[in-house]
Amino acid sequence: MSRSDPTDHVLAAIASIFEFRAPRREPEQPAGEEKPDRLAAQDADGYSKVGPGPMAAIRFKWSVRLADDGAYYVDETIGENSLATVTGPMTKDDAVRLVDDRESEARRRFEELKSEMAGRSAAALVLQQGSS
Repeated sequence: MSRSDPTDHVLAAIASIFEFRAPRREPEQPAGEEKPDRLAAQDADGYSKVGPGPMAAIRFKWSVRLADDGAYYVDETIGENSLATVTGPMTKDDAVRLVDDRESEARRRFEELKSEMAGRSAAALVLQQGSS
């Protein structure tokens, strides 16, 4: 992604909001749950994931949809009322893989920013205590 990617700004905002809160763990998927690359055609239509963060207004969401032409498209939105950025046409497997990859990358970047913010806070606290 480029340096002007809006994802960076949104994830930075999320990290700053999340900075002083205890991290919440996402529930683990049940062991018997079907893996995305084995979804039936009807299951891929509507397959979606939501990015990390404490506020729905700035959270990313990726959704797969099956078009009338038989191709799959991925709609990416930020928040609940934004217009979707559409990627496609593609195969069912490519669409599911794109959703999984985007969510995984957003989560990785969010955790990276969160760790960086926590490190800066800890360093500032040490500096504050040292100057007392």
